[in-house]
Amino acid sequence: MPGTVLLLAASPVGKGCLVDAASVLPVLAAVSPEVLSGTGTANVVELADPLEPQAVLTRLRAAATAPGPLTVYLTGQLQLDRKQRLVHLALARTTPATVRYTAFPWHWMVEELRLRAPGSTTLFLDLHADAEVWRQLAGRPLPVGPGANVYGRIAPPPSRRGVAVPQYMKALATILRSGQRLLPSVLHEQVLLRTTEYGDILLAQDAGAPGGGPRGEPVAVVPEPAVVLPEQATVLSGQVIVLPEPPAGVPKARTGAAKAGEAEDGGAESREAEAAGAEVDDPHLAITTAVQDGRHAEADALAARWEEAARREFGAGTAQELHWREVRADLAMFAGDAARSCGTWMGVAEARLAAGQDVRDPAVEAAVDRAHHQWGQIGDPRRAGELGLRLVELRSRVPGRREGALHHVRQHLAELRSAQHVPG
Repeated sequence: MPGTVLLLAASPVGKGCLVDAASVLPVLAAVSPEVLSGTGTANVVELADPLEPQAVLTRLRAAATAPGPLTVYLTGQLQLDRKQRLVHLALARTTPATVRYTAFPWHWMVEELRLRAPGSTTLFLDLHADAEVWRQLAGRPLPVGPGANVYGRIAPPPSRRGVAVPQYMKALATILRSGQRLLPSVLHEQVLLRTTEYGDILLAQDAGAPGGGPRGEPVAVVPEPAVVLPEQATVLSGQVIVLPEPPAGVPKARTGAAKAGEAEDGGAESREAEAAGAEVDDPHLAITTAVQDGRHAEADALAARWEEAARREFGAGTAQELHWREVRADLAMFAGDAARSCGTWMGVAEARLAAGQDVRDPAVEAAVDRAHHQWGQIGDPRRAGELGLRLVELRSRVPGRREGALHHVRQHLAELRSAQHVPG
């Protein structure tokens, strides 16, 4: 039976905008309807920055009453009707004073999906909450209805002025563009491996779990003063390995500088990499295959040679060289070496700063955030303490988009010192 897909991205125009919701639609639109829906055929409906609540209701109702599975990809921001204290999805004309009249009431969403067969609806949500909604969510989780599968995150309002990026949905779309059809729960876990926001409310409700209840209750996080680091998702068998997108200038074929680098390196290490990917032209594909086969050392050796080749051809600290350092940071994560991943991500951030990139540059912030996340996964207290000193210095320069990140590093570092009985 054909499926139905609803792509909905909504956020206000102007200074009230918290997230650039519509920026994710071109990436999602590049995914085939069959992959978006998980069915043989599917109808796709796209709503970008709608103006009227009734227009959203009409499209949602049509999708909800269509036969077959329904998958909703929703990106946007939540605002509170101050009079009735009801959560709304902000639309293009929404302002804090006009939420009740210009935004889409969240309970309309729940009501329209209520009569669908349990398990036939899947929602992927990447939402940003304003300050009032965020405080309310700390004690009252966002309702979604018991019959729907729900995965995603709700992010707190940005700590300073600026428009956030829908990182969860962009990571999800990037994975889907690989063409592989994954169970929603597996897809969600793969997205969490690629996103490292602090203090987000993570959503994971499986309507098909025993008893029909949620497999994982959403976790409400009080934004101040607590900072909750996301748990690293379990790496499942048959996982999708998504490497950082290569910048312009990074060759995708095993030619030129890379082959020269392999010839210079020589030895057993070179022969191992050739055996792993001799028939593969794209080094990223060869690396991905090695990781999926559990050959982590070979994958890292291959990436190291491409890093060295990029350094010789383009120079240290260039986008091409940093790309391979980021790849190696992810490879360390996939291999379960959190300390090496943390150190590599910090090196990437430091290199970007040394090259003159601003401390608020998204690439700099992402590198520090990922280093911070991996630091929290290190099991060796002594090694964590050593890297923590470096992370404190880096966090003092790059605080990131979430309040309390620097405080968290200092607090955890103090706990490590106390556990080791190290003075000061």
